[in-house]
Amino acid sequence: MKFYKYCASGNDFVVFADSEKKDRSELARILCNRYEGIGADGLIVVVPHDRYDFEWEFYNCDGSKASMCGNGSRAAAHFAHHYLKKSQYLNFLTGAGLIKSFVDDDMVEIKLSGVKDIKEAFEYKGRIWQGCNTGVPHAVTFVDDLNEFDINLCKEVRKKYNANVNFAKVEDDEFIRVRTYERGVEDETLACGTGMGACFYLAYLNQKVKDDILVKPKSNESLHFRLEEDQIFFRGKVKCCFEADYNFT
Repeated sequence: MKFYKYCASGNDFVVFADSEKKDRSELARILCNRYEGIGADGLIVVVPHDRYDFEWEFYNCDGSKASMCGNGSRAAAHFAHHYLKKSQYLNFLTGAGLIKSFVDDDMVEIKLSGVKDIKEAFEYKGRIWQGCNTGVPHAVTFVDDLNEFDINLCKEVRKKYNANVNFAKVEDDEFIRVRTYERGVEDETLACGTGMGACFYLAYLNQKVKDDILVKPKSNESLHFRLEEDQIFFRGKVKCCFEADYNFT
């Protein structure tokens, strides 16, 4: 079986297509292992769907399933268009619902699933937090300096609220920076699409930014986010790094 290694804004994924759905949690742990496997933040399996262009299975590197991954969905759309020869305009099913995407060479824009479960702001460990779900749950705190990012605090918040944890700095009304601690990886990652989406949406909700901005994650890539009819659109480059045949013996 041929595997494809993808990178999207600092998140990396192992991607392949199969003809049927099944539990691949153990396979995800094997392939995502950075020492004995291919190495990745997650595994994406593209499978057929009778109504949409495809459906996906998404696994974190620890083998746990995730409903949604913003950067992963852009990688899946790029793979489906360039390697499975599907249309530039794609509709595909995730655990968080239907995702729409447009692929223009290596630039991919997706429409995230609608924002839900917006929480009232609350205080925890001396910081003000707010939560929402942009495909998976996120907790966001706005800071003056991203060096305030505290990995131990992130672990506490992740455990207490079962959410990804984001520190966001608003540079101006068209630009924010974000650092994210992700469930499943259980560490800070270079980027998180749904996390950046949550930071953008809550910043807009609190009148900190406009409805069309740039977001930079830890990978330092500039990514474009916009809000249209209360839907988040997310655009950035995607790269297929290499193809590989993995030896299981």
